[in-house]
Amino acid sequence: MIPLQQPNPADAGSIVGKFLVEVFGISAHFADPIGYAAQGIIVFVTLYVVGKVAVLPLVDRAMDRRGLDRHAKNPLQKIALVAVVFVALAVAFGAAGRGSVLTSLATIAAAATLAIGFALQVVLQNFVAGVFIFAEKPFRLGDWIMWEDGEGVVEDISLRVTRVRSFDNELLTVPNAQLTNDVLTNLVEADKLRVKFVFGISYDADVERATEIILEAAEAQEGIMDDPEPSVRLTELGASSVGLQSRIWIADPSRADVVETRGEYVTAVKERFDEEGIDIPYPHRTLTGGIEFADGPVATAE
Repeated sequence: MIPLQQPNPADAGSIVGKFLVEVFGISAHFADPIGYAAQGIIVFVTLYVVGKVAVLPLVDRAMDRRGLDRHAKNPLQKIALVAVVFVALAVAFGAAGRGSVLTSLATIAAAATLAIGFALQVVLQNFVAGVFIFAEKPFRLGDWIMWEDGEGVVEDISLRVTRVRSFDNELLTVPNAQLTNDVLTNLVEADKLRVKFVFGISYDADVERATEIILEAAEAQEGIMDDPEPSVRLTELGASSVGLQSRIWIADPSRADVVETRGEYVTAVKERFDEEGIDIPYPHRTLTGGIEFADGPVATAE
């Protein structure tokens, strides 16, 4: 009788494969692929957990020591998490017998580049725009911004999108590329903001007196700066009114301050106009011509 050949653990290349051959008697031909796969999964899970538990908290503490605000920390935290996953995958590929760690890093990087280049072009564009927003800081959390399609207060900035709360209490998710490719207005970046408003008066009204009233109301309104001082210019000769443009300055502006100050100021001017008998006209039309009647029978509805 020919004795059966016992599997030799030395025939397996992976540690888990040798264990399977020695303990369960599985052929090295089957044990090796299972062993390498198991090693890769174990290494990936271990490194990912270590990164989440140890590395990411260290990154957070390092950013806190540098005094970074939430605007700066959010994208850096996401980059650190991506780096942890990237390293864990690379080392796991090496443990799974797919080459050295450096070779695995190069393989994963090449695959990621190809996927980003062909399938994630828009995402990459928004990601790059997010990096520019983080580096150049055209706006910060809490700023009141305006762009081509809307306006609102910035609530969150990530590497791909910026979340803006509109003044109708809607949360707008705006791709970062849209904010960097178009003209963006940050209304509260400076320490003061100029607000313009056009008051229309009738052609028969006293322009000089109306100008005085507008300036007096601005000087009496709390929230309007004295330096730079308010100004009024005649800028429009409309179809039914003369337009006087008032220019006022508001210090440390927020959207609520601007709306409240402008509303109270316009109300005060309207009340003074009423007291002084200065009309604010509305468009009207004069119809001329006549109506002609034709001779003959008149059709009636049946």
